Amino acid sequence: MSISIDIGAAHAGTARLGIREIVRQLNSSLGATLVAALAGSKDPKISYKWARTDGPEPKPEAQARLQLAHRAWTAVSSVEGEHVARLWFIGANPWLGEVSPIQAISELRSKEVMDAAVAMTEDRFAG
Repeated sequence: MSISIDIGAAHAGTARLGIREIVRQLNSSLGATLVAALAGSKDPKISYKWARTDGPEPKPEAQARLQLAHRAWTAVSSVEGEHVARLWFIGANPWLGEVSPIQAISELRSKEVMDAAVAMTEDRFAG
């Protein structure tokens, strides 16, 4: 399977999910504190509230960040596994100017984040 298909599948999979399910999956994979940070919230527990059926919905910009994070998570974890994907999310990344994907996602640097995910999964990570 080529990486372009993996990235496309990640996009399609995310597009089919509601925002609450996206948040649930990210909470399970990354933890609520990181999910809140990448969404741009200072409340480390807000993602628990977003995940609840009767909870508040994230604002549109936070939703865009959450969708981007889910796409990147799906792309990296499907090739590298969850442990490597978790480390990829929090570590400094040469493809993102030595900031973490979490920070780049919070800044909505969508193309750069997905390019870095492709670089990781195609073993071009070192640049």
